[in-house]
Amino acid sequence: MKLIKINGVTGIAEIGGLQREIGLLLVDNANVGDYVIVHAGYAIQKLDEKEAFKTIALLESYHEMPQDTKSTKK
Repeated sequence: MKLIKINGVTGIAEIGGLQREIGLLLVDNANVGDYVIVHAGYAIQKLDEKEAFKTIALLESYHEMPQDTKSTKK
């Protein structure tokens, strides 16, 4: 997600038009415009822009796959 606003130890992050409030306590020196991996409501790692775009593209391609081609555990 892209960090679009910072308010102390929280921020607003956005991806695909979806915005979420996230905690920033687990990453050092987060700045507006940074890309972060978010888990359980907290930014857990910063990514450079190139790596963020690659990750977003991978997730989007998985989302677009037909359901029967995705791996599932039984």
